[in-house]
Amino acid sequence: MYEEPDLGPQASQPPPWLYSLAELPRVFGEAASLSLSWPSLMASAPRGDGHPVLALPGFAAGDGSTLVLRRFLTRLGYNALPWLLGPNRGAPVQLHSLMRRFYRLAQTYNEPISIVGQSLGGIYGRELAREFPGSVRGVITLGSPFATTSRQSTNPLVARLFERMSGVSVEQMRTEMAREDSRVPPPVPVTAVYSKSDGVVNWHGCMEVETDKTENIEVVGSHSGMAMHPLVLHVIADRLGQKRGAWRKFERKRGWRALVYPQPSRPPPAH
Repeated sequence: MYEEPDLGPQASQPPPWLYSLAELPRVFGEAASLSLSWPSLMASAPRGDGHPVLALPGFAAGDGSTLVLRRFLTRLGYNALPWLLGPNRGAPVQLHSLMRRFYRLAQTYNEPISIVGQSLGGIYGRELAREFPGSVRGVITLGSPFATTSRQSTNPLVARLFERMSGVSVEQMRTEMAREDSRVPPPVPVTAVYSKSDGVVNWHGCMEVETDKTENIEVVGSHSGMAMHPLVLHVIADRLGQKRGAWRKFERKRGWRALVYPQPSRPPPAH
């Protein structure tokens, strides 16, 4: 039985406005740092085994926002798949279309598919894993507020835009997907990447409960630039590079990682 954790009043607050104002400059900075670190990133990343990886964009974004990520995955040897559903409007009908697309992909490839989802795309990825657990190898969420319970923990401008584009509130979206509480992890390995300086959503809502198949990895960066952040791409390559059925948690203290990946905050307990 899942019991909602008490994370305190800070969990229901929007991100500090300074972080929100700094979102765009930080995205540009992360893109610039990626261009400089690309050679070393490619050289150090484990080679892929060719299995399919579905990249899901965040709210209001389309496949263009995951282009760098998919190029990175393709270069490593994975079969990087776009979502092909246009801009992610957050509408319930779009999630239903994604469910149908994933079913067809699972039938086509006949092997478990990994999912990497940016923000709202990560929420969708967890729901795919819940619906098709035998067809999902694992999920990696990037700043995905799956544990958010109301619009209060999102940047107010983004919350209003979401309601206008999707036609539903955050609460209604949760009800639409409420076959099971969205804070309960799906029955596959899940890696949740979050940033305490996220300028769009409250980072508390981006953390998984603690289980033997979940982990939380903190990075220093923006919300919108996670799919092109060098340290995030390193995490993605490391997680995808594990052998099927041999998932282990990220070794944050290994070598130089301890210098650039903060010690994750204590996640909410599992019940």
